[in-house]
Formats: sequence, structure tokens, C-alpha cells
Amino acid sequence: MHLCSAAEWQAISAEGEHRPDSLGSVGFVHLSTPEQVHLPANRLFAGRTDLVLLHIDPARLTDPVRWEPGLPTDPEAMVFPHLYGPLPAEAVRDVTPYRPGPDGRFAPFDQPT
Repeated sequence: MHLCSAAEWQAISAEGEHRPDSLGSVGFVHLSTPEQVHLPANRLFAGRTDLVLLHIDPARLTDPVRWEPGLPTDPEAMVFPHLYGPLPAEAVRDVTPYRPGPDGRFAPFDQPT
């Protein structure tokens, strides 16, 4: 999954790929699993109500994904997927709104069963 604003998703779908600032500054696009997406959401976007989750089909990625440690404040031994190249719009299989709770904090994404 990748977290971005609804406006960013519109730009990604129009341009065909996503090159966030992190691609230039650290060399990869930050991705998350459904169980961990709330960690970066709360760190970076607490209280925002314009976010969407891009559900990614890994088979459609054209660049490598490496599982690497997050920040020291993340749970011990947790690793995050990092995409070492732009995120192709065609790799996005679904887009869902991601809203915080009444306290402005995000919870892990609850996948439909």
C-alpha cells in the first residue's frame, strides 16, 4: 500500500507514475502493509481527512521492492516495503479512502473479508 492525498492520486493516474520526494531524497517510495500503514499515517498525516490508500499489485511493479527497517520508534523487528523506483499507476489495483478516528489518529487498515 502507498498513502497519499486524493489529489496526488489524481495526478498519479494522469501522469502514469508516482515520483514522491522520497524517491529523490532517499532513493525509494515508501510502502506499507495494511497492518502497519497507520504508523507512517500518524507520524506524517495525523488529522488529515483527504488521504487514500493505493492498493498495489506487486506483480505489476517494474522496480525492486526491498523489506527494510523503519524508524527506531516503530515496533522492534518491523520491516517496511520500499520500492526502488517510481510507482506505476498501472500497479494500483484499488484505491480506498483512509480516514482518522475522532481523535485524529489512524488505525491499521481493516481489510474486508
